[in-house]
Amino acid sequence: MKINVGTPDRIVRLVIGVLLVIAPFVTGWALFANPVWTWVFVIVGAVLAVTGVVRFCPAYAIFNLSTAKTQDK
Repeated sequence: MKINVGTPDRIVRLVIGVLLVIAPFVTGWALFANPVWTWVFVIVGAVLAVTGVVRFCPAYAIFNLSTAKTQDK
């Protein structure tokens, strides 16, 4: 698995991912009265957080994108 998520992208993914996971449980917004939206937020947040931790994004791999700096040796 090749790293394709750079540090700034990784930080943004982790922050947004964690916020999306905890938002349904701490905000009290009417949007989360419907469990479908709760699950959507939790799943999207978990995917963002995991891709930030492992530094690999399958969508980036499909489109041959990378935000990681390459080291030419």
